[in-house]
Amino acid sequence: MTVLTLGIYRFWMKTRLRRWYWSAIRPGGHPLEYVGDPWEKLLGFLIAVVILAFYIGIVNLILMFLSFSLFQGNVAAYALSLVGVIPLWFYAQYRARRYVLARTRWRGLRFGLEPGAWGYAFRALTHWTLTILSLGLLWPRMTFWLEKYKTDRTFYGNARMVQEGRWTMLYPALRWIAVALALALCAAAAFASDAQLGAPLAAAAFASGLYGLVFYRIESLRLLTETKRLGDMRLAFDPSAMRVLVIQGLGYAATVAILLIPFSVLGIALLGVQSLELLAEMDIDAPIPELGAVPRVALVAISLALYFTIFLMWSAFTHVFVTMPTMRHFALNLAILNADDLSALRQRPRDDAEQAEGFAEALDVGASL
Repeated sequence: MTVLTLGIYRFWMKTRLRRWYWSAIRPGGHPLEYVGDPWEKLLGFLIAVVILAFYIGIVNLILMFLSFSLFQGNVAAYALSLVGVIPLWFYAQYRARRYVLARTRWRGLRFGLEPGAWGYAFRALTHWTLTILSLGLLWPRMTFWLEKYKTDRTFYGNARMVQEGRWTMLYPALRWIAVALALALCAAAAFASDAQLGAPLAAAAFASGLYGLVFYRIESLRLLTETKRLGDMRLAFDPSAMRVLVIQGLGYAATVAILLIPFSVLGIALLGVQSLELLAEMDIDAPIPELGAVPRVALVAISLALYFTIFLMWSAFTHVFVTMPTMRHFALNLAILNADDLSALRQRPRDDAEQAEGFAEALDVGASL
C-alpha cells in the first residue's frame, strides 16, 4: 500500500503498527492503547516539509552567498547548514516523544509530556559539546540529565513522573567500553612489535566495544527505569544485554539473508537498463528484442519501484526479527510496583500536539515507532 500510494500510506501503516504493539503490551493485564490519527501525522509532515523547504531554500542560499563572498568556497556554507540542522534534530526527537505519549493511554488515563522541545534541544547541544570535549568521560552525565529533563515533564493522568538517582550511578555501565579501550591500547602497542600478536587483541577490542555499547545502553536504561517514580509507583526492570545483542545480530542477519534475492534482482535490473542504453548509443540491437522494445521510462519506473519496495521490506522484516522480539523482551522483564491503588489519579486534558511528528518524519530521527 505504501508503494502504490507513493509513500502516503506510511502514516496509516505506522498508526496500525503502533496500535498492534501497544495492545500487545499489557501491564497488570490491562493493555496499552494507542489513539493516534494518521491524518495528524500526514498534516504535521506537510507542515514540517514547508518549514524545512524554507530553511533549505532561503537560509542555505544566504549561507552559500556569504560563504562564496567571504571564503571563496562553499565549505563554510555546508558546515553552518549542518550545524543549523542539529538543533532541529533534537527538537524533533522531543516533539515525537510528546506526540506518542499524548496519544497513549493505560487503564483509560492519558500520558502526557509538557512543552519544552527547544529547551531540550539547547540542553542536548550543551551536553553533547561537553561530552565531546571531555572525550566521552561525561557521557553518563549527558544520558542522565537529558532523560531527567524528559521524565520530570512526563505525566500519567494528573500525576507527574520524577527521575531520581544521580548521574554518577551510570559509570559502572561503561565497564565493558573501558575494557575495549584497554584492549585497543594493548593492540596498538602489540602491532608496533608484532602484527600477529596485535590482530587477536584488536579483534577482542572490537568485540568488547560492540558489546560495551549495547551493555551501556541496556544497563543505563535499567538504572534510569528503576529510579523513576510516579507517586508511590515504581518500576522493576531486568533486561539482558547479551539477549538484546543476540536478537539484534540474528535479526539483522536474517533480514539481510532474506533480502539478498530482491537486492540481486534490483542490481540486475539497473544493470540491464544501463546495458540497453549503451547498446542503443552504439546502434546495436538488444540481445532480447522484447526488452529493447520496452520504453526506458518503464524500465526506470520498475527499477525505482523495486528499489523502494526493498526498503519497505527491510522495515517489515526488521519489525518481525528485531523490533518485536526486542520489545517483547523488554515488556516481559518490566514490572510495575505499588500499582494497586490508582483511584486517586484523574484524567489529564487532551494535548492537541500540533504538527504531530512532522519534523521527526521529515528529518528521520529514528522515531519510526
